[in-house]
Amino acid sequence: MNVELVTIGDELLLGFVIDTNAAHIARTLADAGILVVQRATVADDPAAIVSALRGALDRTGGVLTTGGLGPTSDDLTIPSVAQLLGRRLELNEAVLAGIEERFRSYGYATMPVGNRQQAMLPEGARVLENHHGSAPGIFVEDERGRWVATLPGVPREMRGMLGDTLMPLLIERMERSGTPATVVRSRTLRTTGIGESALAEALGDLAKGFAGLPLAYNPKWQGTDLRLTVAGCSPAEADARLDEAAGRLLELCGRYVYGEGEDDLAAVVLESLRRRGSRLATAESCTGGLLGARITAIPGSSDVYAGGIVAYENTVKIRDLGVPDELIASQGAVSEAVARAMAEGVCRRFGTEVGVSITGVAGPGGGTEEKPVGTVWIAVVLNGEVTALGRKFVGDREEIRLRATQGALDLIRAGSGRRDAGRGNRE
Repeated sequence: MNVELVTIGDELLLGFVIDTNAAHIARTLADAGILVVQRATVADDPAAIVSALRGALDRTGGVLTTGGLGPTSDDLTIPSVAQLLGRRLELNEAVLAGIEERFRSYGYATMPVGNRQQAMLPEGARVLENHHGSAPGIFVEDERGRWVATLPGVPREMRGMLGDTLMPLLIERMERSGTPATVVRSRTLRTTGIGESALAEALGDLAKGFAGLPLAYNPKWQGTDLRLTVAGCSPAEADARLDEAAGRLLELCGRYVYGEGEDDLAAVVLESLRRRGSRLATAESCTGGLLGARITAIPGSSDVYAGGIVAYENTVKIRDLGVPDELIASQGAVSEAVARAMAEGVCRRFGTEVGVSITGVAGPGGGTEEKPVGTVWIAVVLNGEVTALGRKFVGDREEIRLRATQGALDLIRAGSGRRDAGRGNRE
């Protein structure tokens, strides 16, 4: 089945909101064998919405929309669908009662009058229930069997409705039509500690793909994601081919792979330390607590993470981490020696088996010829053994700080679970 996607909202066109919905929808549909063959983004304007929907229906016969289902004057998707299909808007009493009950459950005595418009739906439309918000969606067909499905723009609500309500409907529709059960599936391996070009070189002949499966590279601050894709197969065949290809990639570059899909290196490191029964503490200078924030964003991190110290000023490094003042004077705050002393100091302070430190020049100022912007030293103490790593990260201040946290987590991973712990400097 082929469909088109229309995302609706002035905020998308103006760049105030990044459209993450389209990517999630495309991945979810592809996994069920439904291909998004064209995407469009339009303003909160009835004429623009109707034009986009009419074109999509003429080309493909099926279109999904996101956005424009709220209670305000700029929420125009449902009236536009009704206009396109020549349907009257009718008050759906069951939908209205559900919205009113939702407000009561939140402690409101009455529902705002504006929310009543969310219960005005085109005649003959099937309601797509929203268990995650107030805005219902609709699924409506015309006399030729072409259809429009509407989803909210709020990502949490959209994802819930897509999985709970719309996907079962679309899959049932495919089965009734006798459409072959083929899928488009991808497998993503997440790497870190190696650049995109070096990774391609390490893969050799497999750099362009394996056994007919194309290989895509997606570099970002966390590292480079490797994505394999297979299309036109049954679910079982697709999984088997992806397993084989991913296994071959792991043989060649597995030491750089820390996870799959949306895996976070912080979660991977915490689980590794949890299995070892080790506790972790952090000492941060240039990252200002960003590493601690990444760690504590993972549910259950408290059983591994003891705490951290943001030692931005040298006086804090000396007072709270026990870094000798003469060491800072002779080596500088951004140095291997100070990074080692910070990591050892935070272990003593929190009584943990593992300590990690970050000190560097995040910019845009403060760099020197000897220590330019992007220079970062990271040290890890693991059961009394100290490993330090000097890096030169590229990017703006935010990117350098984020890359430094990833480097710190990777150095912990190296010591806690990888054989190449002392791999030295690498861009």
